[in-house]
Amino acid sequence: MKPAEHSRSNQHAPAESYRGYAGLPPLVGLSTMHDATVTGLTVTESVERIKRIHWSLKRLHFAFVAHIPSTPVYELKMAFSLHAHFCAEHVGEFAKRVHEMRQPPYGLEIPPDPMLDIFLDEVLAAPSTESLLLGLYEYAVPAVVRALEHLIADTNKLFDHPTYRICRFTLLEMQDALQYGQEAIRCLVNDTDRSDLQDWLSTLDRLLAAAGDLDGKAPKSGETVERHFSAREFKYDPVPRRDERFQDPYNMGVNAEAMLFDADIPPLPKTIMLYFKRMREIDVPEMMSSILVEVKGKPWEYYRDMTRQLWDEARHAMMGEVGFVSIDVDWTKIPFNFTWSLGLNTILTAKERHAVLFTIEQGLMPKRTGKEYEWEVGVATADPLTAMIQDYDWADEILHARIGREWIVPQIGSQVEAMAYGDEAWSRTLADWQKWKDEGLTEHRNWWPDVYREACKHWGIEPDPDLLAYNTNYQSTRADLKEVAAG
Repeated sequence: MKPAEHSRSNQHAPAESYRGYAGLPPLVGLSTMHDATVTGLTVTESVERIKRIHWSLKRLHFAFVAHIPSTPVYELKMAFSLHAHFCAEHVGEFAKRVHEMRQPPYGLEIPPDPMLDIFLDEVLAAPSTESLLLGLYEYAVPAVVRALEHLIADTNKLFDHPTYRICRFTLLEMQDALQYGQEAIRCLVNDTDRSDLQDWLSTLDRLLAAAGDLDGKAPKSGETVERHFSAREFKYDPVPRRDERFQDPYNMGVNAEAMLFDADIPPLPKTIMLYFKRMREIDVPEMMSSILVEVKGKPWEYYRDMTRQLWDEARHAMMGEVGFVSIDVDWTKIPFNFTWSLGLNTILTAKERHAVLFTIEQGLMPKRTGKEYEWEVGVATADPLTAMIQDYDWADEILHARIGREWIVPQIGSQVEAMAYGDEAWSRTLADWQKWKDEGLTEHRNWWPDVYREACKHWGIEPDPDLLAYNTNYQSTRADLKEVAAG
């Protein structure tokens, strides 16, 4: 059929049956013509909903980050890192949308509803893992999901398309967070826990009802709800805690860097040290949490970038976990020490911690002693998984060095000054290796021989007697091989 033969008869068709040229969907498929004529919020109504979602995501970001060190379960530390990253990314998008539709003042720093703010305070103040999981994943995250679904359904997808698009992508990730959280509740919260928390859960229900739900769409109950856990001001706990699988957290008995840089040791056994170094990065989210909690008044881009790095470091820990599982090594037999995050969180200021982080990231850039070298070791093992882990680890650290250059270097001066500042601060956190042993906190057990034997079974080789005898610890060296005075 020639184009000219297509009639324009649809131009006066009822909205319900309206179609475009040759039957094409109208309005680029965003909506039927009928829906476009009857669906929609005013700009004011849309902005008010966006501001409530923005505020809630911002508060949830803080709640996820603030509980990373004190939550002992490793998997939850990792999940909170990811879900904080989701929130951080979308907070900026919703703020930008308000800026597009309104002139200042935007009111983004003002709680949109007092009852909603108390609700979010209550979630933050949850005093146990069980209550935190219920507050986050049975109340707060589902409320965000509802708000996004309502806004998608209620706003005009053509007139308010930028809002619709932001909501779609945010909803996708918040549904992922909700799915994980529901499974976490199933695994970790029992009927007794729920019964013991019933008064508090009722308080959360009443707070949401008083706020008209998270988005304010529902009628407000009009009730003034008293605080429960948040009657006592939330205090951030910087001391890292680990679950029972993580034994001997002060152990500094095996120097991974010394083995990696030993040219006389073949690549394959170094696989274990690479995986150990990756999974040991559990302590980086634990430490970065303290920076994000304590640093106030920065542009949101700062918190977004730092949370992206925090999530990357959690990914690295899980890369190490994947590596150990791939070679049939029980990683719970390895003592992953927390002395780095413990020392930085309890001794240094947030500025000093960030400088230490930047010093480490920059120290990983040199070709022969940094991430490229670790990647080369990974390639030399002839194990594609090890090479891939190191490839992506290296890529991430390039970004992290840039984040440090952008956000911490200007606070201190030049890059050289920032590294010197971080180096000095790091050295002040090094406790006495011998003192930990004398106080009975650790024996600095050499875990290497047992783990090496286990890996050799997977590789189908006999352990090398010389490697079984490897016994170099961190008594006189820092994790970057820089010599420091003991104690």
